[in-house]
Amino acid sequence: MEELTFTAYLKSKKIDPKKFYQTDSQQFNEWKVEFDQMHPNSFTQQKLFLINKVRRQNSLDLTEEVSVKKKPAMRPKIAKPKSK
Repeated sequence: MEELTFTAYLKSKKIDPKKFYQTDSQQFNEWKVEFDQMHPNSFTQQKLFLINKVRRQNSLDLTEEVSVKKKPAMRPKIAKPKSK
């Protein structure tokens, strides 16, 4: 299983890591140290309300995200009525 980096975690929470570091580098570094020592789910539980506050201040610009190609939807198979 691939290990999640702190910047990838922030992006998954729709937080711009660069903006976050520029606005509050001390908190960024503290969170990075804590994140590296625990599971991402535990980190989320501990910082849930703080994450929301940081997200509002440093929101990730979603227009830069790479679009994900969706598979085309399958057409439903309609049974033809049997002739008499």
